[in-house]
Amino acid sequence: MKFKMCIFLFSVCLLNCSKPKNSTLYVGTYTNGDSEGVYQFQFNSETGELNKKQLASVSENPSFITYSPDKKYIYAVNENQEGAISAFKVEDDKTLTFINKVKTNGAHPCHVAINKQGDKAVVSNYTGGNFSLYNIKTDSALSDAFQIIDHKTDSLISHAHSAQFFKDDLYVADLGLNAVYQYKLNGTNYKLEDSSIVKMPHNAGPRHFSLTKDGQFIYIINEYSNTVTSAKKTENGFEFIENVSTLTDDFKEKSYCADIHLSSDEKFLYGSNRGENSIVVFKRDITTGKLDKVQNISVHGDWPRNFTIDPSGKFLLVANQKSHNISVFKIDDINGTLTFLHSIELPSPVCLLF
Repeated sequence: MKFKMCIFLFSVCLLNCSKPKNSTLYVGTYTNGDSEGVYQFQFNSETGELNKKQLASVSENPSFITYSPDKKYIYAVNENQEGAISAFKVEDDKTLTFINKVKTNGAHPCHVAINKQGDKAVVSNYTGGNFSLYNIKTDSALSDAFQIIDHKTDSLISHAHSAQFFKDDLYVADLGLNAVYQYKLNGTNYKLEDSSIVKMPHNAGPRHFSLTKDGQFIYIINEYSNTVTSAKKTENGFEFIENVSTLTDDFKEKSYCADIHLSSDEKFLYGSNRGENSIVVFKRDITTGKLDKVQNISVHGDWPRNFTIDPSGKFLLVANQKSHNISVFKIDDINGTLTFLHSIELPSPVCLLF
């Protein structure tokens, strides 16, 4: 009897192990060409293959997308002159059902983030130079904005590019004003805490940023200066660590940084370069926060925008906007470096979401 039970358990294990480990990848796109909205793929975390492409939902210019914390809903900016943000329900077949759409109160929204409680959203309006905050209702629909914060001044052009919640803090990267702002939740609204958490290089253009899980380090990728600015949290705010270049030493042409992500173990940091058309890989000292550049690798495409690391942590995928393809790389689990595997075609991919 025991022998038969062992055989049965072994067979079940063998059957489960032989099943491909698939996860759903959603892709936000620009729809001024052949794209129709948000797409979905199945991604095999054993082989790195992308397949079963399907239109998840028709949507206009869903250039940045994000999940609710429980991954039952997706929120997408509609990057137009009349900016909007759309809410969708994730169905069992992974298609998306439209819930509602509200105005972002600024032109060309380019980023959306949801807090960990899943009850608030923040949208950055690039051309509008402001950002809007929303309550998420119990049915996961979006309210109209409960707070709109304008960064525009008489002398400087604001370009709010991304924002992230961290506990009661809200950090906002303003590319036009060359600063990362810090706001604190004060009652039901957010109040300015610091208009520049760390001194940025002249005309750096902070675009996106990554915070460590404990909030003690921040890494800001700068579109204009092609650098990463690092800082450490202290009792009195943030303390500057260093600026490091994202480009190879011999690259002298124009390039513009885009996205930035930490590995799940926070030992490596990755950034995308549009122009050099590369992903830069840094090894990170988890104690000091300092970075050591270990690789610049071609994205095998043109104009890498957002990129992401798959749930297994073994692969990195890049959305190449101008060459209309998604490139897949294997991550070396020892040194964090990348090896190109293959790419798949898709019109104007901009944002990747697992």
